Amino acid sequence: MDVIIAGAGPTGLTLGIELARRGLDIRVIDQADEHFAGSRGDGLQPRTLEVFEDLGVLDAVLRHGRVVPTVRVHLDGTHVMDRRTAELLEPTPDVPYPNAWVLGQSQTESILRDRLAELGTHVELNTALVDFTQDESGVTARLSTGETVRASYLVGADGGRSTVRRTLGIPFQGTTDESLRMLLGDVAAEGLDHAWSYWFARADAPGVGVGLSPLPSTPGLFQFNAPLSEGDDEASLATLQGMLDALGANVRLTRMAWSTVWRPNIRLAERFRVGRVFLAGDAAHAHPPTGGQGLNTGVQDAYNLGWKLADGSPDLLDSYETERRATAAKVLDVSSQLLRRYREGTEDAHERGANTRQLDVTYRTTEGRIVAGDRAPDAPVTDANGKTVRLFDLYRGPHATHLTFGTPAPDRPHAYAVLRPGHTSPGPHVIDTHGHAHRAYDASDGTSLLIRPDGYIGRRQKETDLAGAGATADGHRRDRPVGQ
Repeated sequence: MDVIIAGAGPTGLTLGIELARRGLDIRVIDQADEHFAGSRGDGLQPRTLEVFEDLGVLDAVLRHGRVVPTVRVHLDGTHVMDRRTAELLEPTPDVPYPNAWVLGQSQTESILRDRLAELGTHVELNTALVDFTQDESGVTARLSTGETVRASYLVGADGGRSTVRRTLGIPFQGTTDESLRMLLGDVAAEGLDHAWSYWFARADAPGVGVGLSPLPSTPGLFQFNAPLSEGDDEASLATLQGMLDALGANVRLTRMAWSTVWRPNIRLAERFRVGRVFLAGDAAHAHPPTGGQGLNTGVQDAYNLGWKLADGSPDLLDSYETERRATAAKVLDVSSQLLRRYREGTEDAHERGANTRQLDVTYRTTEGRIVAGDRAPDAPVTDANGKTVRLFDLYRGPHATHLTFGTPAPDRPHAYAVLRPGHTSPGPHVIDTHGHAHRAYDASDGTSLLIRPDGYIGRRQKETDLAGAGATADGHRRDRPVGQ
């Protein structure tokens, strides 16, 4: 067996899809006796939508979800204004999905499980990782089913209380704030329009209150978040109804579908890898819900790790921790700042900026407008048959892609020349009809780029022929510092 994935949340499922579509022999196990049913991480950021498009699940995510709704603010029971957490942006040639999307986590997981099943792998419930050992050639894992399984690699995507992380003895550095407790869950509410989100608070403390956000594809059901005061220990319908009544909200709750009490937990694993064992998602970094960053960061951990596990080269495997731990640290800082604003009740506590969309995540080691390690932008182009396609169409799939601007493409799979209108070239090519690709990549004739399987620029150079440039047939180089 190639890989055992412990944990079947969004991180483990994304990794499973990444490996299964490359033909690896994998198992995805989870200790739960049933699939999670609740909204929890319901915010999907633009970069995650791009990942989902490549994985073949975006259509379902868009069909079942919705854009983040406008918030109707009520103070002392009176509607005083409507506001947005972020301005709605129009798609651009380089950013096709500029806005965050809302979909309950259990629905996202269901879509990912269906895609994984299409690729021949099913999640194994009631199957916990008990312990494991590793040596130079692989990992031996003992499961709660009584099985002993041998695999080349083990990935712990098993949450904040990760068995994998604890077995490795990796410190989970950070803090848990016991002074702030929040009630989070899903409720059915009468008197609210499902087209809107709602904020209920007192006029003398407008930044502290109860939020209710509609859950797509589940009419009448809202995700709520509310602070628990001293003495309120019960995550119950009565507790939440009492809070709303005290704020003058004319809302009647009829059913609680799921709830939990959370405390701000901000932690980062000291290491993301020990030998043949890796950490991803909440097992590697714990985020407060502010900013909707945790699920998205985990999905992108998996997207980064999948192609590197399939390749198996030492430098690529080393680059996973280098790239993703630094990214997780930056994202944790964003989440922490948003949490601080929320706790202080600042007027802008609800606002979400570009730093939450995760389109600016970069693994660059040099400076420049767009360099190796940056996200590869999209752009509309015309193929050799005159059909309008996108660069993302060329990148889609478990492969690296070569682009050469203004010069013939090298003779290798997934290599294309990007030409200006009126130009021709032997071999595969596309026409940059409106110049969007040249502008997005700051490219001129002779610019060549290697786009990694995870949609980041692996190499950028001024060269007309990639032959002899240190790239293998699949486009992975062994001498690059950013895991290309």
